[in-house]
Amino acid sequence: MLVVDDLGNKVCAMSSSNPSQRSFVLLKPDVVRRGLIGTVLSRYEAKGLSIVAMEMRQVDGELADQHYAEHVERDFYPPLRKFVTSGPSIAMVVEGDEAIEVIRTINGATDGRKAAPGTIRGDLSLSNRENLVHGSDSPESAEREIALWFPELS
Repeated sequence: MLVVDDLGNKVCAMSSSNPSQRSFVLLKPDVVRRGLIGTVLSRYEAKGLSIVAMEMRQVDGELADQHYAEHVERDFYPPLRKFVTSGPSIAMVVEGDEAIEVIRTINGATDGRKAAPGTIRGDLSLSNRENLVHGSDSPESAEREIALWFPELS
């Protein structure tokens, strides 16, 4: 990791035996509507993950279609699109050792009714569609999603 001072001067470089990985995370409109932002954020932070970037966004149809491009033609997509555009969401880039796998484990199974207790969805969701959070499922997805939501970081 490169450390710089306020003027942009290189101060020191630190290496880590556990290289960090970045993932995209979306706290969906149900998290915001239910007042669970802090509760959900604390799960990631308590695990030791770092929030690199975070922004509250109103997702429009175009952004939803780009984000869920692989699902646009599927039967379940129109209600998903309606849900994800129904209110503000929190978009984040989260970093840490094996962040993608760690975040997916913390999030739990997609269907909150089947997610294990102790996971975000297992503890806080009773829905397959309104399932609180999205996390990148692979390094390739993380790269694509971070570039879409936070182009300044790609």
